[in-house]
Amino acid sequence: MLATLALTFYTPALSAQSMATHSILEQTKKDNVKFVLLQFTDIYGIVKSLTIPVEALADSLEHGSWFDGSSIEGFMRIAESDMYLKPDQATYAIIPWLKSEDGNTCRFICDVFKPDGTAFEGDPRFILKKAIKEAELMGYTYNTGPELEFFLFRKADGHEPLAHDRGGYFDLITDDAYEIRRDMTLALQSFGIEVEASHHEVAIGQHEIDFKYNNALTTADNATTLRYTIKAIAQKHGLHATFMPKPIAGQNGSGMHVHQSLFHDGKNAFYDNNNPYKLSETALQFIAGQLDHIRGMIAVLSPTVNSYKRLVPGYEAPVYISWACTNRSALIRVPRFFKGRSQAARIELRCPDPSANVYLAFAAMLTAGLDGIKRKLTPPNPIEENLYHFDGAKLNERKIATLPSTLGEAIAELNKDELIKKALGTHTYERFVEAKSAEWDEFRLQVTQWEWDRYMDSY
Repeated sequence: MLATLALTFYTPALSAQSMATHSILEQTKKDNVKFVLLQFTDIYGIVKSLTIPVEALADSLEHGSWFDGSSIEGFMRIAESDMYLKPDQATYAIIPWLKSEDGNTCRFICDVFKPDGTAFEGDPRFILKKAIKEAELMGYTYNTGPELEFFLFRKADGHEPLAHDRGGYFDLITDDAYEIRRDMTLALQSFGIEVEASHHEVAIGQHEIDFKYNNALTTADNATTLRYTIKAIAQKHGLHATFMPKPIAGQNGSGMHVHQSLFHDGKNAFYDNNNPYKLSETALQFIAGQLDHIRGMIAVLSPTVNSYKRLVPGYEAPVYISWACTNRSALIRVPRFFKGRSQAARIELRCPDPSANVYLAFAAMLTAGLDGIKRKLTPPNPIEENLYHFDGAKLNERKIATLPSTLGEAIAELNKDELIKKALGTHTYERFVEAKSAEWDEFRLQVTQWEWDRYMDSY
């Protein structure tokens, strides 16, 4: 009888993972979820999605969901196409613009696996996780805070799109741009993204929405979410949002300045009160590593033909390989922070643009910085003068190198940098270079309207 009672009241303990899965499934019921979007990115950073009914979520959380990897840019060949997605339960969110009385749609950001259960080495999220693991083995947490700029255009049938407004930097314009950014902010907040500020940028039709820094993986997830959220909300307002780096000739382009810091045991490893820049030796070595590898990783940070039309002097985009505090023409800047807030000590890399795959960009940046720490590199002296006023002779005298001026040059530099190639992994490096070389070759073969206007009557 006692044995029978014991068996009656015995309930096996649920594992932490089972409890989390149960919690998520219960939450979907509360949120009236009917459909689930399983999201991931290709090597370009473009969001891909597989939709499943909510009834299939439990199986997906436990076993994964199959898809054809051969159809995704940079993934597998046709002969080895089967792959599966595993949802990251921490990324669960309701998609606000898909809410319906008939039922809501949620999303998960997923990791990609091969049929044998191992992580797919070409998954950009896995590549960043690998770099983060290296930092953790050295005792560091890598925090990032990107600033993604974008343009809003009015849609036009058969004509060039027009900038949505004529405002400038921080302008409080009188049209509906404020209302649009408000809707974007509310949508981002519904994903759990803590927006810190939004404002009009320098160029006509250009805007920026900034969110709070976090560990690099969470930040990369948030940046990826921000891009498709902004596009979706813009579309609802009859506009087109683009993260193209230089959509308008003669105007400032869109950058993705990235604030970075390393934490060790909960304290900012970049802070040193005794340094004039309030930067520790670790921070200076990290800067030196990024400067040393910047030419090798710029193809990842600024990955399009159009990126190099932004990276030219005169439009607040960095071209010269240097660092400074107040000088915004420098490649790496040391932002100010309030006295007593040492946790805010950080550096800002200013050359990436929002066309980059954020996972790959962060992986390359972190790997380069850690290399500087490992090799105990010393950065060159900071330059606080306006580098745009330097001529070639002065640049040579000060030994200031420049970034590649075309995607073709950037690819050539990537091919020479063994560290960045290793950070990407053989699979992704080879496919990235193959895809970007094809992009560059296609561009070089184009005959543009500018060439017609310039040469047709002259020769």
